[in-house]
Amino acid sequence: MSDRVYRVTNALGRTALRLLDVDTRWTGEEHLPVRGPVLLAATHVSYPDFVVLEQAAVARGRFVRFLCRHDVWHVPVVRTAMDRMRHVPVDRAAPAGAYVVARGLLREGEAVGAFPEAGISFSYTVRSLMPGVVSLARETGAPVVPVAIWGTQRVWSVGLPDARGRKPRPSLRRGRRVDVSFGAPLIFGAGDDLTESTRHLGSVLTEQLEALQLLPHHQPRPGVRAPWYPAHLGGHAPTREEAAHLDVVPRSAIRPTWGPS
Repeated sequence: MSDRVYRVTNALGRTALRLLDVDTRWTGEEHLPVRGPVLLAATHVSYPDFVVLEQAAVARGRFVRFLCRHDVWHVPVVRTAMDRMRHVPVDRAAPAGAYVVARGLLREGEAVGAFPEAGISFSYTVRSLMPGVVSLARETGAPVVPVAIWGTQRVWSVGLPDARGRKPRPSLRRGRRVDVSFGAPLIFGAGDDLTESTRHLGSVLTEQLEALQLLPHHQPRPGVRAPWYPAHLGGHAPTREEAAHLDVVPRSAIRPTWGPS
């Protein structure tokens, strides 16, 4: 039943992307194993990130069980669908329960997806990371496949309010290009330092994300204001320092030693 609901939900997501003529492409999908436990640790630049990651993973034959904000379960119909797809609610104030459920899924041989930044980055750089992904990998032996996503931030993302105080709304512009990059699996052993391993994951994700951001079709045209592009690469998004008061980061997150200083 869970995979049937997953297929229907995924089909609806693909239909929405098709209606917007979103051109989603992925590379490195061979790094995602077709069976067995695996953790997908993805960058987070927009609200529909999980849709394109889901699309790429299903094409590989994997149904990813995502760690998601617990308040999504407050909507009755959505709650039922999320439960049937075996997604995991995460209360950031008390994440231990989600950790236990995710660990159980990995021991069943499932693919578990997480956005370790625990929120969308206003600066479009890899912000502070939660250590849970590395902790799960150390305990279960599951490989961590780093995933970078870029282009979805032009569909619907965070941003500074306009002059009327309105937050950014979804863009209905057609023909957006979205890229998803799967990196080589990372293995973290039981004796590996949790903080240093999480910092290594942050560096890997930064390298992957910037590789996508620097693709010619994603770079803003000269003279065009680009609040959807990172400042350190020539765009007009808030810098990491400017975004510090906007990024709500749990106290247990590990702060960046990666990316722009």
